[in-house]
Amino acid sequence: MDATPFNHADARPLSGYQARAGRATFGQGSASALSMKWSALHDAATAVSAIAGTEPLPLTPEVRNFPAVIRDAGGWRRELAEQGVEDLTAVMEPGLTALLAAMARGVVPSAAAAALWQEFLAARDAMLALVPESTLSPRRMT
Repeated sequence: MDATPFNHADARPLSGYQARAGRATFGQGSASALSMKWSALHDAATAVSAIAGTEPLPLTPEVRNFPAVIRDAGGWRRELAEQGVEDLTAVMEPGLTALLAAMARGVVPSAAAAALWQEFLAARDAMLALVPESTLSPRRMT
């Protein structure tokens, strides 16, 4: 570790950085965060389906484009989708951890994995139902 003293008086802010008070507004960045979380949930679900001994469902365009479509829908739909992703993450993370811990002890928790897989599918389908029927694909940002 470097023990050189740091003179805060000489420090300059990073390029483009401005200190602001209050809550950050992420805009497009929050859509990217939702996309990453959505993708991670599907990766976890694939692992759960493998433990359950079932085939994972293919990522259809409807499923794959969900974060962008729901971003475009905005309003209450986006808020519910973001909350739904957080809730599903709160179920999947400890569930997958428990399944992996059981497997590490030599137990094959296929019944528990199948139950978690069904919960994932039900929650995901409920979130997909938030997409307005008139929406076929996300808007392209230029």
